[in-house]
Amino acid sequence: MRKWKATLTGPEGSPYEGGVFYLDITFPQDYPFKPPNVVFTTRIFHCNVSGRGEICLDVLKDRWSPVLTLSKVLLSICSLMDDPNPSDPLSMEAADAFKANRAGYDATAREWTQAYAAGGPEPYDSDDDDLPDLEYVDPRHPGVRV
Repeated sequence: MRKWKATLTGPEGSPYEGGVFYLDITFPQDYPFKPPNVVFTTRIFHCNVSGRGEICLDVLKDRWSPVLTLSKVLLSICSLMDDPNPSDPLSMEAADAFKANRAGYDATAREWTQAYAAGGPEPYDSDDDDLPDLEYVDPRHPGVRV
């Protein structure tokens, strides 16, 4: 099984609180020696996420280690949602908004969360019809589901 889907709930106290965010996870042939490719399929206004859902996160690039579990990767993504890093952006628009006016950035992130992640159905991807529905809930972190 090389492709999984995950669901994250927005971290409490963040502009993403109350949102349900879907991600696609693709494991390379040489996993766990190379990191999985993780992308948001739910639109999100975040300085470290591109318009295509790509995520700029050290553990998915140069800080990857084979000892990292998928649960830890997803927790890192939740942490990034709660604590954006505008110094290493994939969305310059969001990074500029964050640096210029944090309250405005948070307001836009809340608006996008309501518009795109309000718990509606998962975005449809016809390539995934043959994937089984998998769900893993870490009891210590109920917002992370794989």
